[in-house]
Amino acid sequence: MHRKLRMGMIGGGPGAFIGDVHRKAARLDGGIELVAGVFSSNPRKSRQTGREQAIDPKRAYPDYETMIEREVGLPDDECIDFVAITVPNDRHFPMAKAFLQAGFHVMCEKPMTLDVREARALERIVGRSRRVFGLMHNYTGYPMVKLARDMVKQGDLGRILKIVVQYPQGWLIRPIERDGQTQAAWRTDPKQSGAAGCMGDIGTHACHLAEYVSGLKVQQLCADLTTFVKGRRLDDDGNCLLRFNRGAKGVLHASQISIGEENNLAIWVYGEDASLEWHQEHPNYLYVNRIDAPQEVWKRGNDYVAAKSPAAGRGTRLPFGHPEAFFEAFANHYCNFADAVRARIERRKADPVVLDFPGVQDGVRGMRFIEAVVKSSAKGAKWVRM
Repeated sequence: MHRKLRMGMIGGGPGAFIGDVHRKAARLDGGIELVAGVFSSNPRKSRQTGREQAIDPKRAYPDYETMIEREVGLPDDECIDFVAITVPNDRHFPMAKAFLQAGFHVMCEKPMTLDVREARALERIVGRSRRVFGLMHNYTGYPMVKLARDMVKQGDLGRILKIVVQYPQGWLIRPIERDGQTQAAWRTDPKQSGAAGCMGDIGTHACHLAEYVSGLKVQQLCADLTTFVKGRRLDDDGNCLLRFNRGAKGVLHASQISIGEENNLAIWVYGEDASLEWHQEHPNYLYVNRIDAPQEVWKRGNDYVAAKSPAAGRGTRLPFGHPEAFFEAFANHYCNFADAVRARIERRKADPVVLDFPGVQDGVRGMRFIEAVVKSSAKGAKWVRM
């Protein structure tokens, strides 16, 4: 294919954070162009964002149903190839379902749906549609996370014994949702966010990171969720014990009331022969520890990283010493997703390294995690299967 993929967007209107990140990341490498969207539930604001993004005014739509109807009616060389869904959780399922059934590929924000029932239904819809579905767990887009995954896969750590993963923030220590803070308001509203607050918003990232890097799956968990801010309707802190397959054990904690913490996602993986650690706030470095040896610091952008992990090499744009971070991690998932879409359009098999982005099965895992932590905590921190 010698053209850019045409992208549509749901969300990302005035004041939006994550939608704007999607927009910038998708266009970072020049292979995707934004041509249409419903940028706000307010048609006036949708048109405003359309103007700001230089979209044809006719394609800044008032709602997603109109967008689908009109895009389907456009010639094949004009209509969108895929849509990015960047709205609150309660709208993910109906929108993804509608676009998939209309014949479009879909990139969706996490968590994938509102509950497990919707997630399993969407999994079936994706299978029947034969369209590419991506889920934006952006943190597994970092090159050094891919390096960590490949080190584990290649046996550098030996048998995995323990995984510790954390994601503390402090931005919800006060009830700012009552002051009209939009990002806080929908995340603490069970009708929009789902059954969990903190654990749904960032705990799912921690669980996905642990499973991606280790190659293992959480089989059972024991969770204690707390709502520390009086009057808040969903959890703002959570602590979990994890049991993985192959006998590995783990600890996961996520918090949005930890004063002083900004976005401190981090993971430690301990094996019989070595361990590794990675910190999202310092994402260009991977630390490896071996028995009776000095700590190794693997640095993004060096040839030895690409030699060890082709996926990490593919996800690196700048030479060593020039930091890459948040936008680039999103962009790595978009690059792989876009190449998978191109392969589907051209009716050819995609290279396995291209398929290294989260999909619908990861979305089902995320919803099962949320369901399990809520169930476990409600039972007084009892062990439950995931």
